[in-house]
Amino acid sequence: GDHRDLHSFPTRRSSDLEKRRPQILVTGAAGALAQQVISRLRDTCNLVAVDFREQVYLGDDIPSYCIDFNKRSFEDLFRRYQFDGVIHLGRIMSSQLTRMRRYNANVLGTQKLLDLSHKYNIKRVVVLSTFHVYGAVAYNPALIDEEAPLKSAGLSADLIDSVELENLANIYLWRYPDLNITILRPCNIVGPGVRNSISTLLGMERAPVLAGFSPMMQFIHIDDMADAIVLTYNKPQRGIFNVAPEDWVAYQHALKLCGCKRIPIPSIPPLLPRLILRTLNLRSFPSYLMHFFKYPVVIDGRAFAREFEFTQRRPLKEIFRFYRENKKPV
Repeated sequence: GDHRDLHSFPTRRSSDLEKRRPQILVTGAAGALAQQVISRLRDTCNLVAVDFREQVYLGDDIPSYCIDFNKRSFEDLFRRYQFDGVIHLGRIMSSQLTRMRRYNANVLGTQKLLDLSHKYNIKRVVVLSTFHVYGAVAYNPALIDEEAPLKSAGLSADLIDSVELENLANIYLWRYPDLNITILRPCNIVGPGVRNSISTLLGMERAPVLAGFSPMMQFIHIDDMADAIVLTYNKPQRGIFNVAPEDWVAYQHALKLCGCKRIPIPSIPPLLPRLILRTLNLRSFPSYLMHFFKYPVVIDGRAFAREFEFTQRRPLKEIFRFYRENKKPV
């Protein structure tokens, strides 16, 4: 291996061919999704990878940094690499940090990123959000489209981040049209390497369910989501889009198809499930997501599919087979 210091790499390669390659900043580089996106773009683009948590080695051709977006050194990257575009996948999950640090990383970090993008004339920004911003409530419409109000803020402190991150990106979307911001709200992203709550649950031998509840859920394979992000980047269509397949499945049925034994947990009084989950030490079933295991949040992904000519290539069958064959003993 070549262990040269990152700083010894030339910023721009000299040949004319190289000059035409877009220069793209990808955040969240430690995550499986960002790594899938990077592997799809690395042959045609010059990439720079950053992550808030750790430095990731992605090969000698991709400079990679562990960096706090709120620190001055982050701006140095913009000066040095003259990015054409930004793909912002670096959201910190609720379980990873204390609430204040997470807020700083997610919301203030994103604000810094968008300010720098504006300052350095970035022409394309893709921001990864989540369907959680719609909130899980008993009276959600059957298919939620992008016009629906964001309800999470009223429900749970842990989801406020996601909503604020969206509201912020939204302000920039309208204030700076030349940034060409697209915000993606995917359903549950699952599959190899994905470490979110739902993926952890599907991979368990025994998984908790709230007795009497089995809401409809949607799943998108990480490979399909990475394809969706690349399609989005390559077509500068501003706006907000749900990303989800046109099929869904009840949570308890999904567990069954993944080969999980279900542990029913009484859902009332509301304190009881929290108590039991704390006792079972199931961090993968965080209380802030409790409502999502109670009420369906089924989103309409048709506008995205139409606009970006996206078709999902990995069906539910394939997703569930992966979890069936890769069971984690508890």
